[in-house]
Amino acid sequence: MLKPLAVISPAKKLDFDTEAPVQDSSEFRFGQQAQALISELRQLSVGDIKALMKLSDALAELNHERYQQWQAKMSPQNSKQAMFAFKGDVYTGMSAETLTAEQISAAQHQFRILSGLYGLLKPLDLIQPYRLEMGTGLKTQQGDNLYKFWGDQLTNQLNDDIKAEGANVLVNLASIEYFKAIQPKALDVPVITPVFKDGKNGEYKVRSFLAKKARGMMVRYLLDEQPSSEQALKSFNYGGYAFSAAESDDTTWVFKRSEQA
Repeated sequence: MLKPLAVISPAKKLDFDTEAPVQDSSEFRFGQQAQALISELRQLSVGDIKALMKLSDALAELNHERYQQWQAKMSPQNSKQAMFAFKGDVYTGMSAETLTAEQISAAQHQFRILSGLYGLLKPLDLIQPYRLEMGTGLKTQQGDNLYKFWGDQLTNQLNDDIKAEGANVLVNLASIEYFKAIQPKALDVPVITPVFKDGKNGEYKVRSFLAKKARGMMVRYLLDEQPSSEQALKSFNYGGYAFSAAESDDTTWVFKRSEQA
């Protein structure tokens, strides 16, 4: 029987204005590490942040303010559950706000969100607004980027979560930038990486915006259908995608969709 645990990327776009559909929340696990990163970020000027993250003046200003205001203690007043706070293409595909209360509870056991600041989030972990992409070259005592900072901590936590949830496969729905923070060979279960290709003028390829949305749809499929076999997972058909056996192997599963009208 297949028991998947999925990992996804966070989003740059955030929504802390809309109220989440549920009150339930959990606490993220890497408090000490997040505080250490915030301490480093607080030492940066607006100009430093602009250069480091290649941001506009307005976004650099906003994130400088976010780092200064960040509090170690999360509360309903200053934070929101991760799965409802992130609002990028992946989250549009998942459409978290339309999940039932039961599905939201189940999500805690079915997927994780990789984060440059928070490490590895459960969907209902409370977070505060931030911007810190995993590929950022932020210097810390551990080295000159976040991959050095996190080291094997996220892989170890993922193994703990895999064991706790009784998962027997990891479905990698994260971007390359984020999954680089994980050491797949050190994981206790095999990894399946779905790849989504869209057709245009007879040519099928990964189109970033559409692929991100498809990753979110795959998470939604896991929550809706609870696939318990490889065949059930390969039957993913949301948005018109279909499994391509000819282009897939044991670890990379290709899903294709013909040109959208």
